[in-house]
Amino acid sequence: MAKLKVKASGKPYRVSDKWAKTNVMMRDQGLRGYIPLTRKFSRLSLHSLLNAHQMVYVKPTYGSLGKGVMRVEKLGSGEYWYQLGGDHKTFYSFDGLYHSLKRDTLGKSYLVQRGVHLLKYEGRRFDLRVVVQRSPQGGWEMTGIVARIAHPEKIVTNGSQGGSILTAEQVLSAHMSPSQLDSLKERLEDIGISTVKRLHRKYPRLNEIGLDVAIDSQFRPWILEVNTTPDHCPFAILPDQTMIRRIIYYGSQYGRHYRLNCFKAKNTL
Repeated sequence: MAKLKVKASGKPYRVSDKWAKTNVMMRDQGLRGYIPLTRKFSRLSLHSLLNAHQMVYVKPTYGSLGKGVMRVEKLGSGEYWYQLGGDHKTFYSFDGLYHSLKRDTLGKSYLVQRGVHLLKYEGRRFDLRVVVQRSPQGGWEMTGIVARIAHPEKIVTNGSQGGSILTAEQVLSAHMSPSQLDSLKERLEDIGISTVKRLHRKYPRLNEIGLDVAIDSQFRPWILEVNTTPDHCPFAILPDQTMIRRIIYYGSQYGRHYRLNCFKAKNTL
């Protein structure tokens, strides 16, 4: 549970369309290499990306909290597998796989994205949430970074799906040296600021973003998604409240206030 309770006031600026945000970011040559190949979901795009990468994520174009996200794998010998929530399905033909996925999209717009094999912490996949905000001085600043660890039986790291929250330092230090960790954090700040600058050119009312970033086995960061109204509960449940206090203060300077009654995630495994 959060130690801080802040009443909501003011309406944040939201860009819900993941496909639109991806296209804006892909126009930046410096960001393009950090974005997994993403296409609109179709029979052709699914077939192409699975053949090229063997694992993809299929996710709603509009959506949040990890709802509706599916992990799809090509296992070889004509066998396919995918997971939605806690359910697994296996198929022995691509057509069978595609038609089942199509049913699970419920007629809504979906994307297919090259899968990134996430690093694990104590056997569980994790990603990072990186927050960048407009500073009181008018520039852009990374104000928070935290690790989100997936529930053992889930494919997404969201607290609403049973995920856990730990400090980025605790989780990343299991994989890298202090100097590597410092270098990665600097790289993430550069990526975050470049991302918000690019998006701000298209959406000038934007004042903050939350990036969901995967780290692969080579310690390369990948931008999985960018949220324009990020949930700051992951920071609110950390014992050290430094980051959430900074996030709240910066938000107040551009008229954003947060309701942080956080019960979904926990700060232990």
